Amino acid sequence: MIVLGLTGSIGMGKTTTSHMFAAEGAPVHSADAVVHQLYAGKAAPLIEAAFPGTVANGVVDRERLAARVLDDPEALKRLEAIVHPLVRAEEEAFLESARQRNARLAVLDVPLLFETGADSRCDKIVVVTAPPEIQRERVLSRPGMTEAKLAAILARQVPDEEKRARADFIVDTSNGMEAARLAVKAIVKRCRAL
Repeated sequence: MIVLGLTGSIGMGKTTTSHMFAAEGAPVHSADAVVHQLYAGKAAPLIEAAFPGTVANGVVDRERLAARVLDDPEALKRLEAIVHPLVRAEEEAFLESARQRNARLAVLDVPLLFETGADSRCDKIVVVTAPPEIQRERVLSRPGMTEAKLAAILARQVPDEEKRARADFIVDTSNGMEAARLAVKAIVKRCRAL
């Protein structure tokens, strides 16, 4: 089974691209989706213990938590020490399930693939990209997003140029969804042939 790592900086179209892989029949594990589940489940009490006041009604308040960790590298490390092992356990279960189903290809959708070292668990890497002006426009159109938040997020991410240099495949979402879909189809076909 080929394990395909899917990543891209904020606002590049990675989530949409991951849905395209799923539409092609590839099982997709979304680290973001797992984090959302964990924040409403078993991670909530652990996060509340480490960051009091960040959980309401048993669910992590992402805005409150972000305010606590965004500009504090040590706090971010504490959060990652709680969340990353839980996400990794879910990832391992996903991969085992895909193997048992004899999947030829499985996709790990990990926003911080390079930053967390998850690329070492992948056979091939897909980077989703778009020009900086399109990225900025997409991100700033999100509710609650500001220039300062965007700058803080980008400062923690490997630059797009470096990600592209480390990629086996690139999906450029600035050329429209049909072009991205065709790129995904070609990647799936190529990986299944390996």
